[in-house]
Amino acid sequence: QVQLVESGGGLVQAGDSLRLTCAASGRTSSLYIMGWFRQAPGKEREFVSGITWNRGFTNYADSVKGRFTVSRDNGKNAMYLQMNSLKPEDTSVYYCAVGIKYGSTWADFSRRPDYWGQGTQVTVSS
Repeated sequence: QVQLVESGGGLVQAGDSLRLTCAASGRTSSLYIMGWFRQAPGKEREFVSGITWNRGFTNYADSVKGRFTVSRDNGKNAMYLQMNSLKPEDTSVYYCAVGIKYGSTWADFSRRPDYWGQGTQVTVSS
């Protein structure tokens, strides 16, 4: 089992920045991919960004490329999402997720992560 706790959400204005943190605990030795998803009211949950735990390869949704940066600190079992130039359309609940299956592709992870956090609200006002 892996437990995930997100923090760092809040209410900001368009153009502002926020940094989300995801703290992992439990069987952290099994981590393969960590990532961020988001879900706005009335919309499906969507993949935002991810990072492979060992090598640090990253992936981003087109909607956030150039504005968001994902990183991780293996020693702290933590993942971060630096969000710059926030837009009202970024307003969502942001979820941390992990995949533990070695060799999973980004498509595999995006479809079905193994563990989820409880989410943190990000609201961007215009």
